[in-house]
Amino acid sequence: MSLGVVAKTRCEPSYLALYRSGELDRRAELAVKMLESCTACPRNCEINRLKDEKMACKTGRYAKVGSHFPHFGEEDCLRGWNGSGTIFFSMCNLRCVFCQNYDISQEGEGRETRPERLAEMMLELQEEGCHNINFVTPEHVVPQVLEALPLAVRMGLRLPLVYNTSAYDALESLRHMDGIIDVYMPDFKFWDPEVSKRLMKAKDYPEAARAAIKEMYRQVGHLTFDESGLARRGLLVRHLVMPGGLAETREIMHFLAQEVSPHTYVNIMAQYYPAGKVGPEKYSEINRRTSGEEYQKAVQIACEAGLTRFDERRRLRPRLHVQQLLSN
Repeated sequence: MSLGVVAKTRCEPSYLALYRSGELDRRAELAVKMLESCTACPRNCEINRLKDEKMACKTGRYAKVGSHFPHFGEEDCLRGWNGSGTIFFSMCNLRCVFCQNYDISQEGEGRETRPERLAEMMLELQEEGCHNINFVTPEHVVPQVLEALPLAVRMGLRLPLVYNTSAYDALESLRHMDGIIDVYMPDFKFWDPEVSKRLMKAKDYPEAARAAIKEMYRQVGHLTFDESGLARRGLLVRHLVMPGGLAETREIMHFLAQEVSPHTYVNIMAQYYPAGKVGPEKYSEINRRTSGEEYQKAVQIACEAGLTRFDERRRLRPRLHVQQLLSN
């Protein structure tokens, strides 16, 4: 089991041991203090969010939540048969011009949510039968998530935690999450700093993403599954194939295979479509869908780079799915 493909038992999430030792409360306290001169993400705004000051992420003392619900559109190993318990945080520390959730990520649709309510959302998703709690776009609200987590544990939370991110994460925030997050799911979007500056308004994105993904892998290692094929712990990297972006794909796949691990579990995604600010007059180079030929070439590039484990969007069936994973 060198790749940790199947875990024979359903181990409890590691954050429960941290809670019992008092470490989880200590981490939460340290993370909230970070808001006083905020360095929660690579923007390093250094404003006092404890006083509700706002800057790049337009988020002050409390997180803003756009929605929370059982999500059946995630990877099979996360959604299972009851859904992944997603909590979509509003606003974002990036400004992707093509964002498909523009109303939430940049226009701020959602409600300010105090830690008590955030904890209740986790419990509601657990009660609905979700297989995990999936924090979507948490990069700028790590302190708020950690503040709510001990409350949720006291209320009975026992599900694995998924950190669903653009990979524009601060190492300090990720280290606060060490031993708390079970599955890291970053989307490594671009390699070229100039492309990142134009399409995401963050020239340092590639450097930050590389460092973040290495830290995530250090913490959780290869993606592992239980006997039903559900993800239990590890790293799952997404890559959205962009129109005309195969040069970016090539560099990213090489990095994952050579500098992380050739056994990194990767989901190469083809669902890009023009959204957000993209149109015939602005960002015209990405004003089309990704072609089938581009997607197939991206998969070929990943294989040629030496990567061996891919998500194929198959409907999960207990036990049978595990055999499929083992045969990959």
